[in-house]
Amino acid sequence: MKIAIFSDCYLDLTGGIVSSINAQKTALEKNGHTVYIFSTGFPRSKRELDRLAKQNIFLVPSCRYCFRPLTPVSRRPKIIERWLESEHPEVKDFDTYYIHYEAGCSIAALRLAKKLNIPSVQVMHGREDMGETNIIPFGFRSVVAFFLDWFHSWYLPHKVKIYRDNYYADNYAKAKMWNVMVNHANCADIVLTPSKHFRDKLIHYGTVGKIGVFPNGFPDEKFPKNPQIKTLKTDEELRMVWHSRVSAEKRMMPFLRALKDVQGKFRLDVYGGGGDYFRAKRFARRHHLNVIFHGNASFETVQEAIMNSHLDVLVSYNFDTFGMTLIEAEAAGVPVFFCDPDMREVVPSGSYIMSKTESSAEMAKSLNNLLKHPEKIEKMSKVMLDHREEILISNRIKKLEKIFKSLI
Repeated sequence: MKIAIFSDCYLDLTGGIVSSINAQKTALEKNGHTVYIFSTGFPRSKRELDRLAKQNIFLVPSCRYCFRPLTPVSRRPKIIERWLESEHPEVKDFDTYYIHYEAGCSIAALRLAKKLNIPSVQVMHGREDMGETNIIPFGFRSVVAFFLDWFHSWYLPHKVKIYRDNYYADNYAKAKMWNVMVNHANCADIVLTPSKHFRDKLIHYGTVGKIGVFPNGFPDEKFPKNPQIKTLKTDEELRMVWHSRVSAEKRMMPFLRALKDVQGKFRLDVYGGGGDYFRAKRFARRHHLNVIFHGNASFETVQEAIMNSHLDVLVSYNFDTFGMTLIEAEAAGVPVFFCDPDMREVVPSGSYIMSKTESSAEMAKSLNNLLKHPEKIEKMSKVMLDHREEILISNRIKKLEKIFKSLI
């Protein structure tokens, strides 16, 4: 098959979506398929563009200065459409369009798929309602959400209207972001989500048609070889690792407040950056917490840190739809700690500790209980190791191939 991947989150970014796309592209190519990636990104030299082109990765028209260097932003969808048809006439020859995210490049792909009568698969990765709430300052959220919804409706039909409710759209801004997500999904032939709980939320708000679950997978070529069972001895330092964004939606600050009340020896290694990075460093220094901030690091460096830890931490709440960090821990046989009950779907039962609520006080209680019962680490680690091969992308990619073939 010849597959075109379109995404606004790929070039110049890190995170779960990027990791997911990379793993799937590699696995599909290994199985003999041709895969192109069209992505938003920051300006590059001709030499860099040529290097990417050899990997079938292409930079679509993007804004030169908007939000630089935080995140690349595409030009208007119609500009991208025209560029694709003139610079890449082969877009009409693909068997399917595999689309990620809901911004300009993704909008252009959905429009082009309809125009060229090419089957489209749309992956809904994230909770944009919570992302907008956590990233945009209070007072601007409703305005930003209104304009995002308005802009989106210029290019794709908004047949569903979502209003404030007592479920997840509990304010105007969130309702508008659900409006974007649901109407975007409804423009595709098939919708995929990484988890059942997110699929159910999309259906609740009006996503219709074929909608399935395709969990993210771990790349075979980076799968740790022969990881050992993790053990924690009484009075030994509990080594924890954080390798998510250091930002409001990932809730680094509530976790650091929890660490203030942990009664026992611990160490937290933090990999990654984000809006709360310097605030978190100041807080940890002020309260003399044993937290080491490493900043952004290579995949290999982070993987080694995971392998050397007892517990992997992901304390977002009502935000993550999958949590790639959790399967990275599973690959290494490392138990995980989280607050969100939805994350129980990602890792096997018996491999995690979940705090009773998302509060700092309850997180501290859970960690104190673990330090009193260190034997739990070994039991959870054994469960992770028993199930870890299930997360290999080579095992999961077969389902995606069947989905593509069903469309063709």
